[in-house]
Amino acid sequence: MPYHKNKQQAFQAAQQGMKQLDDVYNNLVQDDASYGQQLKHLKQEVNETYQQIENAMEVASETQRQQLEKYLSDIEQIVNEVNLE
Repeated sequence: MPYHKNKQQAFQAAQQGMKQLDDVYNNLVQDDASYGQQLKHLKQEVNETYQQIENAMEVASETQRQQLEKYLSDIEQIVNEVNLE
């Protein structure tokens, strides 16, 4: 995804990334034979979403920044939960 200096586009990219990350995380199945592959996909989504959020932070309004900080906190929580499993 190309980086956009436009505040709204950058914020929407971060929102979409977060939705995709949530979808991948919510579909993890520990007992599934493909769990390792699922974790690899989750890691990729975490990295991509983190980068989208960092890019959006550079141009974000105060309201957007608060939401982006919440997304970062949510990502940290997901990573911590997966690392505990």
